[in-house]
Amino acid sequence: MQRIIPIESPFFLVPAELGSPADWATVFGNNNPVALEIGCGIGDFIAKTAIDNPGTNFIAIDYYNKGCLKTCSRLERHGITNVRVVRAEARLFIAERIPKGSLAAVYINCPDPWPKKRHRKRRLVNPQFVRFIREYLTPGGEFHFATDFDDYGEDVAAFMPQIPGYANMLAPDLFRHELEGYHLSKYMQKFMAEGKRIYFIHYRTTMEG
Repeated sequence: MQRIIPIESPFFLVPAELGSPADWATVFGNNNPVALEIGCGIGDFIAKTAIDNPGTNFIAIDYYNKGCLKTCSRLERHGITNVRVVRAEARLFIAERIPKGSLAAVYINCPDPWPKKRHRKRRLVNPQFVRFIREYLTPGGEFHFATDFDDYGEDVAAFMPQIPGYANMLAPDLFRHELEGYHLSKYMQKFMAEGKRIYFIHYRTTMEG
């Protein structure tokens, strides 16, 4: 059981204090597009991405309190004001707090691969989840997935073309091991230093589906 450290940061939000769905324009104080990172870790990816995209508001969620704390500290240290951090389980948070058709982008980097075959049904990114998250993306909204686990990357790459309402932005490739302009988290850099390959998958929603 994780030890919960109180987070005293202006960038940290408590889900129960938000509406259902939340009014993100009021939360951020503007009507900029909203993007979501699921599993922000220690916040290095979202911090760099938010700096590159000052006209986008980012919601960074993670189930682990320590990661949320480190992410908030990173944002404060670098003066990054267009990110809010939430400790929550992804599916429930999205269903309760995100208006449908509102997300400009979703980023999922190196989620738990559940490597044992009997546990793979626990993986976050599966056909059901991809259909679910599409309802929350805007037309033309971007879906980014990255993993260092070969089987996970190949599995997602294989089923994504079968999901209606998405266009492959890497076509004719189903995935790439490098993606220009996409920031590498420290976890990704660690895996690559160990000789592992990252699988990058990038789709965009269409009017179909």
